[in-house]
Amino acid sequence: MMKNAFQKTFITKQQWLAWALSLFLLGIMACKTDDNISEASSEEELEETGTLPADSTSRLRITIGSKTFTATLLDSPTATAFKAKLPLTVSMSELNGNEKLYNFPSNLPANASNPGNIRNGDLMLYGSNVLVLFYKSFPTQYSYTRLGRIDDTAGLDAAVGTGNVTVTFELESKK
Repeated sequence: MMKNAFQKTFITKQQWLAWALSLFLLGIMACKTDDNISEASSEEELEETGTLPADSTSRLRITIGSKTFTATLLDSPTATAFKAKLPLTVSMSELNGNEKLYNFPSNLPANASNPGNIRNGDLMLYGSNVLVLFYKSFPTQYSYTRLGRIDDTAGLDAAVGTGNVTVTFELESKK
């Protein structure tokens, strides 16, 4: 009788230790935060997420008011379909204080995935017809198809402002 009670107590202690260790490890893993989202260079970002383009036909000029930005487009079916629509001047709507969006009247090919973090200057497609230009960095749970990224985002936040904005997208001329 005493031996049987000891075995039950021993098993209970083992189970408790296993549970406590599991809870401890789970707690450690949950402490990872995305508070410090670092700005990656556009080349590093493109290398992580797609194929770098080989020529200047994948260089994009984005004009917002009097400010012009240069972006590099990925070599992908989505970017190719986007380039076929250029030059394009659109009114982009404000959303969430971190992005501007435009709804295309027709779908583009999409290959969405969750990027984990959005970076200031990302140009993406949400669903198959919503063009999104992000002007702030933040973690996300949504899925997007990457189109490209603005090379130097200095002044982007100020250029897009707080409301709707007219944006022109055009391929950069070959030099």
